[in-house]
Amino acid sequence: MSATYLMPTYTRQPVSFTRGSGSWLYTQDETPYLDALTGIAVCGLGHCHPQITQAISEQAATLIHTSNLFGIDWQERAGEALCMAAQMDSVFFANSGAEANEAALKMARLHAHQQGFKHPKVIVMEQSFHGRTLLSVSATANPKAREGFYTLDEDFVRVPFGDIGAVQQAAQEHEDICAIFVEPIQGEGGLNTAANGFSYLEELQAECDAHNWLFMLDEVQTGNGRTGKYFAYQHSNARPDVLTTAKGLGNGFPVGACMVRGRAKDLFGAGSHGSTYGGTPLASRVVHTVYDILANSDIMTNAVVEGQFIRDNMVDALSQYGVSARGAGTMIGIVLPETMDCSQLVDRARVEQKLIINVTGSHVIRLLPTLNISRDESEQVVERLLTMLKPMF
Repeated sequence: MSATYLMPTYTRQPVSFTRGSGSWLYTQDETPYLDALTGIAVCGLGHCHPQITQAISEQAATLIHTSNLFGIDWQERAGEALCMAAQMDSVFFANSGAEANEAALKMARLHAHQQGFKHPKVIVMEQSFHGRTLLSVSATANPKAREGFYTLDEDFVRVPFGDIGAVQQAAQEHEDICAIFVEPIQGEGGLNTAANGFSYLEELQAECDAHNWLFMLDEVQTGNGRTGKYFAYQHSNARPDVLTTAKGLGNGFPVGACMVRGRAKDLFGAGSHGSTYGGTPLASRVVHTVYDILANSDIMTNAVVEGQFIRDNMVDALSQYGVSARGAGTMIGIVLPETMDCSQLVDRARVEQKLIINVTGSHVIRLLPTLNISRDESEQVVERLLTMLKPMF
């Protein structure tokens, strides 16, 4: 397959899929692959979900785009549904997670401006990932993603994830902090969870409340049922001022969202921000359809049950070799020994086991299967991984 006219921004695997159904992807010759990555936490309801396919087809034949110069009924309906699910007050629709995060970071700056700060800073975490626009990549910890782009490093204070003491120390050392921006579970960083679990979010909110900072959560990957709650922060008693999401929001259709409440509720007004494509009738109908499916089924419960089944069975089989598991719901990290060479695992899983996985944080197998994965498919994920991994120990 030639990619002559494409910029070389991706290291692509030597395979191409022509169709998908549920947890499965198929090549042109109909070879089936069990997809335990779902487009990196995007197709949470499975490939070509019939209700979503029908919604896209019907709306594409009715009205795709008008712009935000006009009222958009489906955008209103999607906004209400999403805010009800997220316990937020209002939403700005974008086209991706990076754009949603860019909106959140702009909001933090506006919050600082209203307080008269001259050089505002946002606290972000080591091993974080927030996107690739200039502001969101500046918030991202990965040096490779930031290299050469003259990132705005002085606008951020980076602290270890899960260390509330480091946040308190930063508050003492920097008087111009205006917000905290954090992923409830760090996806790209290695499926990292805080030692005290989601209670960490409550500690962060307390610091924000004490200092009049915005408490901002990046739920681009953890949202939309991925962890077993509609949003991961709902495993705690925390309440964000700003909440971003994307990925599973459209189950494959490109859409993102930035939601607000509390201190952030009235920051944006007419002209503060915008997007030509944000919240089109087509995108908004897809968002509403995803909400309908999640809200009116036991899919999120299934994600908890099957995710735990995969974690438990992997650890039961490999704990003697120092293997552990972390994450929540169908956001699963299988943590291998740091001494193990994991550089070929993605290719081996695809070629030998017809299994699609990812490795992040150098030694963590990242599994992001469908939320509605069946028990048989969960068993196959475990079996195929163990067949590949056991001979390596």
